Amino acid sequence: MKKIKVIIVDDERLSREEIKQALQEYEDFIVIGEAENADDAKDLIEAKLPDLIFVDIEMPEKSGFDLLESLNYVPEVLFVTAYNQYAVQAFEVNALDYLMKPIREERFSKAIEKIRNAEKVKASNSAVAEDRKIFIKDGEKRFFIQTDEIYLIESLENYTRLFFQDKKALQRRSLRHWEEFLDPTVFFRINRTEIVNIKFIEEVNTTTEGGLEIKLKTGHLLKVSKRQSVKFKNSNGI
Repeated sequence: MKKIKVIIVDDERLSREEIKQALQEYEDFIVIGEAENADDAKDLIEAKLPDLIFVDIEMPEKSGFDLLESLNYVPEVLFVTAYNQYAVQAFEVNALDYLMKPIREERFSKAIEKIRNAEKVKASNSAVAEDRKIFIKDGEKRFFIQTDEIYLIESLENYTRLFFQDKKALQRRSLRHWEEFLDPTVFFRINRTEIVNIKFIEEVNTTTEGGLEIKLKTGHLLKVSKRQSVKFKNSNGI
Protein backbone atom coordinates (compact mmCIF):
# COMPACT_ATOMS: atom_id res chain seq x y z
CA MET A 1 0.00 0.00 0.00
CA LYS A 2 1.41 3.37 -1.03
CA LYS A 3 1.81 5.74 1.89
CA ILE A 4 0.47 9.27 1.49
CA LYS A 5 3.14 11.54 2.99
CA VAL A 6 1.79 14.40 5.10
CA ILE A 7 3.20 17.60 6.59
CA ILE A 8 1.12 19.57 9.10
CA VAL A 9 1.48 23.36 9.28
CA ASP A 10 -0.16 25.13 12.22
CA ASP A 11 1.13 27.60 14.81
CA GLU A 12 -0.86 25.84 17.56
CA ARG A 13 0.71 22.63 18.91
CA LEU A 14 -2.63 21.24 20.10
CA SER A 15 -4.08 21.65 16.60
CA ARG A 16 -1.15 19.76 15.10
CA GLU A 17 -1.62 16.99 17.66
CA GLU A 18 -5.34 16.81 16.86
CA ILE A 19 -4.61 16.20 13.17
CA LYS A 20 -1.89 13.64 13.93
CA GLN A 21 -4.23 11.76 16.24
CA ALA A 22 -7.02 11.77 13.65
CA LEU A 23 -4.63 10.42 10.99
CA GLN A 24 -3.68 7.44 13.18
CA GLU A 25 -6.96 5.82 12.11
CA TYR A 26 -5.78 5.69 8.48
CA GLU A 27 -2.81 3.40 7.89
CA ASP A 28 -2.12 4.69 4.38
CA PHE A 29 -1.24 8.15 5.76
CA ILE A 30 2.11 8.95 7.34
CA VAL A 31 3.11 12.26 8.95
CA ILE A 32 6.67 13.07 7.87
CA GLY A 33 6.95 16.50 9.45
CA GLU A 34 5.29 19.49 11.06
CA ALA A 35 5.93 23.22 11.25
CA GLU A 36 4.54 26.10 13.27
CA ASN A 37 5.15 28.91 10.78
CA ALA A 38 5.26 29.51 7.03
CA ASP A 39 9.03 29.96 6.73
CA ASP A 40 9.86 26.67 8.47
CA ALA A 41 7.09 24.98 6.50
CA LYS A 42 8.52 26.14 3.17
CA ASP A 43 11.93 24.63 3.95
CA LEU A 44 10.38 21.40 5.21
CA ILE A 45 8.01 20.99 2.26
CA GLU A 46 10.67 21.58 -0.37
CA ALA A 47 13.10 19.25 1.40
CA LYS A 48 10.71 16.34 2.01
CA LEU A 49 8.25 16.75 -0.92
CA PRO A 50 5.05 15.55 0.78
CA ASP A 51 1.96 14.40 -1.11
CA LEU A 52 -0.31 16.50 1.09
CA ILE A 53 -0.14 19.40 3.52
CA PHE A 54 -2.66 20.29 6.22
CA VAL A 55 -2.39 24.08 6.50
CA ASP A 56 -3.82 26.58 8.96
CA ILE A 57 -4.75 29.85 7.25
CA GLU A 58 -4.26 32.44 9.98
CA MET A 59 -0.72 32.20 11.38
CA PRO A 60 1.62 34.89 12.78
CA GLU A 61 3.49 36.99 10.19
CA LYS A 62 2.59 34.88 7.13
CA SER A 63 -0.70 33.15 6.33
CA GLY A 64 -1.32 29.77 4.77
CA PHE A 65 -1.95 31.54 1.45
CA ASP A 66 1.42 33.32 1.75
CA LEU A 67 3.07 29.94 2.30
CA LEU A 68 1.56 28.48 -0.87
CA GLU A 69 2.64 31.49 -2.91
CA SER A 70 6.26 31.05 -1.76
CA LEU A 71 6.54 27.38 -2.73
CA ASN A 72 8.29 26.04 -5.80
CA TYR A 73 6.89 22.58 -5.08
CA VAL A 74 3.18 22.65 -4.21
CA PRO A 75 1.59 19.39 -2.99
CA GLU A 76 -2.12 18.80 -2.52
CA VAL A 77 -3.58 21.19 0.06
CA LEU A 78 -6.15 20.75 2.79
CA PHE A 79 -6.92 23.84 4.88
CA VAL A 80 -7.73 23.52 8.58
CA THR A 81 -8.89 26.71 10.30
CA ALA A 82 -11.10 28.17 12.98
CA TYR A 83 -12.45 30.83 10.60
CA ASN A 84 -15.16 30.05 8.05
CA GLN A 85 -14.76 33.30 6.08
CA TYR A 86 -11.89 31.77 4.08
CA ALA A 87 -13.90 28.89 2.65
CA VAL A 88 -14.60 30.51 -0.72
CA GLN A 89 -10.97 31.55 -1.17
CA ALA A 90 -9.79 28.05 -0.26
CA PHE A 91 -11.89 26.40 -2.94
CA GLU A 92 -11.04 29.12 -5.46
CA VAL A 93 -7.43 27.94 -5.29
CA ASN A 94 -8.51 24.30 -5.72
CA ALA A 95 -7.74 23.12 -2.21
CA LEU A 96 -8.88 19.53 -1.76
CA ASP A 97 -10.96 20.45 1.26
CA TYR A 98 -11.56 22.95 4.05
CA LEU A 99 -11.98 21.72 7.62
CA MET A 100 -13.20 23.74 10.56
CA LYS A 101 -11.68 23.47 14.03
CA PRO A 102 -12.41 21.52 16.14
CA ILE A 103 -12.36 18.70 13.59
CA ARG A 104 -15.39 16.40 13.51
CA GLU A 105 -14.64 12.70 12.90
CA GLU A 106 -17.27 12.25 10.18
CA ARG A 107 -16.14 15.37 8.30
CA PHE A 108 -12.50 14.31 8.57
CA SER A 109 -13.35 10.90 7.11
CA LYS A 110 -14.93 12.54 4.05
CA ALA A 111 -11.82 14.66 3.57
CA ILE A 112 -9.66 11.53 3.70
CA GLU A 113 -11.69 10.00 0.86
CA LYS A 114 -11.20 13.12 -1.25
CA ILE A 115 -7.46 12.87 -0.69
CA ARG A 116 -7.39 9.18 -1.62
CA ASN A 117 -9.36 9.83 -4.80
CA ALA A 118 -7.00 12.66 -5.78
CA GLU A 119 -3.99 10.38 -5.27
CA LYS A 120 -5.60 7.69 -7.46
CA VAL A 121 -6.12 10.20 -10.26
CA LYS A 122 -2.53 11.40 -9.92
CA ALA A 123 -1.20 7.82 -9.98
CA SER A 124 -3.10 7.09 -13.21
CA ASN A 125 -1.68 10.20 -14.89
CA SER A 126 1.51 9.26 -16.71
CA ALA A 127 2.37 12.89 -17.54
CA VAL A 128 3.94 13.51 -14.14
CA ALA A 129 6.05 16.45 -15.29
CA GLU A 130 2.95 18.25 -16.54
CA ASP A 131 1.17 17.74 -13.23
CA ARG A 132 3.39 20.25 -11.42
CA LYS A 133 1.31 22.87 -9.66
CA ILE A 134 2.03 26.42 -8.61
CA PHE A 135 0.13 28.87 -6.44
CA ILE A 136 0.05 32.45 -7.68
CA LYS A 137 -1.56 35.63 -6.35
CA ASP A 138 -2.46 38.81 -8.20
CA GLY A 139 -3.89 41.41 -5.83
CA GLU A 140 -6.86 39.78 -4.12
CA LYS A 141 -7.09 37.04 -6.75
CA ARG A 142 -5.49 33.66 -6.09
CA PHE A 143 -4.89 30.80 -8.52
CA PHE A 144 -3.68 27.22 -8.05
CA ILE A 145 -2.73 25.96 -11.51
CA GLN A 146 -0.71 23.35 -13.35
CA THR A 147 2.32 24.80 -15.08
CA ASP A 148 1.33 23.34 -18.47
CA GLU A 149 -1.70 25.66 -18.43
CA ILE A 150 0.63 28.65 -18.82
CA TYR A 151 1.05 29.55 -22.48
CA LEU A 152 2.91 32.88 -22.31
CA ILE A 153 5.04 34.82 -19.83
CA GLU A 154 6.06 38.40 -20.52
CA SER A 155 8.52 40.62 -18.67
CA LEU A 156 7.42 43.98 -17.28
CA GLU A 157 10.56 45.46 -15.69
CA ASN A 158 10.66 43.96 -12.16
CA TYR A 159 7.47 41.96 -12.73
CA THR A 160 6.19 39.29 -15.09
CA ARG A 161 2.70 38.62 -16.40
CA LEU A 162 1.53 35.02 -16.71
CA PHE A 163 -1.13 34.08 -19.27
CA PHE A 164 -3.10 30.88 -18.57
CA GLN A 165 -6.57 29.56 -19.41
CA ASP A 166 -8.50 32.78 -20.14
CA LYS A 167 -6.75 34.68 -17.34
CA LYS A 168 -3.57 36.58 -16.61
CA ALA A 169 -1.75 37.44 -13.40
CA LEU A 170 1.02 39.88 -12.51
CA GLN A 171 3.88 38.37 -10.52
CA ARG A 172 6.76 39.95 -8.62
CA ARG A 173 9.23 37.50 -10.14
CA SER A 174 11.71 37.92 -12.95
CA LEU A 175 11.66 36.24 -16.33
CA ARG A 176 14.91 34.54 -15.30
CA HIS A 177 13.11 32.95 -12.35
CA TRP A 178 10.53 31.35 -14.63
CA GLU A 179 13.17 30.30 -17.15
CA GLU A 180 15.05 28.42 -14.41
CA PHE A 181 11.93 27.07 -12.69
CA LEU A 182 9.89 25.74 -15.65
CA ASP A 183 10.55 22.63 -17.73
CA PRO A 184 12.99 23.68 -20.51
CA THR A 185 11.60 21.00 -22.83
CA VAL A 186 8.20 22.71 -22.72
CA PHE A 187 8.97 26.41 -22.15
CA PHE A 188 11.21 28.36 -24.53
CA ARG A 189 12.45 31.94 -24.16
CA ILE A 190 11.83 33.49 -27.57
CA ASN A 191 13.40 36.90 -26.88
CA ARG A 192 14.51 39.20 -24.05
CA THR A 193 10.99 39.70 -22.74
CA GLU A 194 8.90 36.60 -23.49
CA ILE A 195 8.71 32.86 -22.76
CA VAL A 196 6.21 30.60 -24.52
CA ASN A 197 4.83 27.12 -23.94
CA ILE A 198 5.77 25.33 -27.18
CA LYS A 199 2.71 23.08 -26.89
CA PHE A 200 0.58 26.14 -27.65
CA ILE A 201 2.43 26.98 -30.88
CA GLU A 202 0.15 26.70 -33.91
CA GLU A 203 2.37 28.13 -36.67
CA VAL A 204 6.04 29.02 -37.18
CA ASN A 205 7.00 31.34 -40.04
CA THR A 206 10.27 32.88 -41.22
CA THR A 207 10.41 36.68 -41.29
CA THR A 208 12.13 38.83 -43.93
CA GLU A 209 14.81 39.68 -41.35
CA GLY A 210 15.74 36.00 -41.03
CA GLY A 211 14.14 35.42 -37.66
CA LEU A 212 10.96 33.58 -36.79
CA GLU A 213 7.40 34.60 -36.02
CA ILE A 214 5.18 32.21 -34.10
CA LYS A 215 1.44 32.11 -33.74
CA LEU A 216 -0.04 30.59 -30.60
CA LYS A 217 -3.33 28.71 -30.49
CA THR A 218 -4.63 31.64 -28.45
CA GLY A 219 -4.09 33.95 -31.44
CA HIS A 220 -0.99 35.72 -30.10
CA LEU A 221 1.59 36.64 -32.79
CA LEU A 222 5.10 36.81 -31.34
CA LYS A 223 8.54 37.60 -32.74
CA VAL A 224 11.49 35.32 -31.97
CA SER A 225 14.83 37.10 -31.82
CA LYS A 226 17.51 36.10 -34.36
CA ARG A 227 19.64 34.47 -31.70
CA GLN A 228 16.75 32.51 -30.23
CA SER A 229 15.48 31.66 -33.71
CA VAL A 230 18.71 29.72 -34.32
CA LYS A 231 18.27 27.84 -31.03
CA PHE A 232 14.61 27.14 -31.78
CA LYS A 233 15.40 25.79 -35.24
CA ASN A 234 18.17 23.56 -33.94
CA SER A 235 16.14 22.15 -31.07
CA ASN A 236 13.07 21.52 -33.23
CA GLY A 237 14.75 20.35 -36.44
CA ILE A 238 13.59 23.25 -38.56
